[in-house]
Amino acid sequence: MTRTHEKVGYLPESKEVEHTLDSAVDGVEQIFRLLEGRWKFVILFHLFGGRLKRFSELERAIPGVSQKMLIQQLRQLEADGIVRRIVHHQVPPKVEYGLTDWGQALCPALDALLKWHAQRERLGAGEAGAKA
Repeated sequence: MTRTHEKVGYLPESKEVEHTLDSAVDGVEQIFRLLEGRWKFVILFHLFGGRLKRFSELERAIPGVSQKMLIQQLRQLEADGIVRRIVHHQVPPKVEYGLTDWGQALCPALDALLKWHAQRERLGAGEAGAKA
């Protein structure tokens, strides 16, 4: 299993927020709004670990995504403060994408999702579905 947080510094630990059922539901809805889109998670995985990628590199790394969709997803991630766009003023122009500190802080959460999915694989889809 690939780990998303290799050699990554995390943000300082913060106090745990006590959630009510309503605040938890609201929080989950906000998270899904930020990360909705077929390609956002794939983009994030390509940028984890402090990697900077040019648009063309991301386009090659994600063969199923159209240019238009990749642009849209990157713009949304940038507007939400998850991805940063770095413009190098040179000729020809060079633009790179990387994660903000807040975007990089998603690593542990996505690692947890990978572990959760791996559990399903180990248990077998039938047994995991029967326990639900």
